[in-house]
Amino acid sequence: MNLLLDTQVLLWWLDDPALLNQEAGEAITEGRSIVFVSVAAVWEIGINKARGKLSAPDDLEAVMADARFTPLAISLNRVLAESLLPAIHEDPFDRIQAAQAQTEGLRLVTRDAGLLTYPVNVLKA
Repeated sequence: MNLLLDTQVLLWWLDDPALLNQEAGEAITEGRSIVFVSVAAVWEIGINKARGKLSAPDDLEAVMADARFTPLAISLNRVLAESLLPAIHEDPFDRIQAAQAQTEGLRLVTRDAGLLTYPVNVLKA
């Protein structure tokens, strides 16, 4: 099954892949799945980087391309799906990623306790 990395998983993969558990690390690197990264995750990273809350590569797009990660756009049907999710999690970036995983049939790679409760296929990172 193809994967969707949540924002934190992407950051761990960029900074220290050893922070991921073995199953998640292997699923991302073994090449049997297409690995997607939501543009929402990239947007969230950009916002937090600009605020000085985290560091990330200036060439994030190139780093993602080198890793063969595929950008996943935010579309109207995904935004509408997000609005139908239960009000478990208040972070809009996490909610849109859950909706993307749900509407695209992707396995969401996350360790976020809030995301783990949504009705999506999850691989705990």
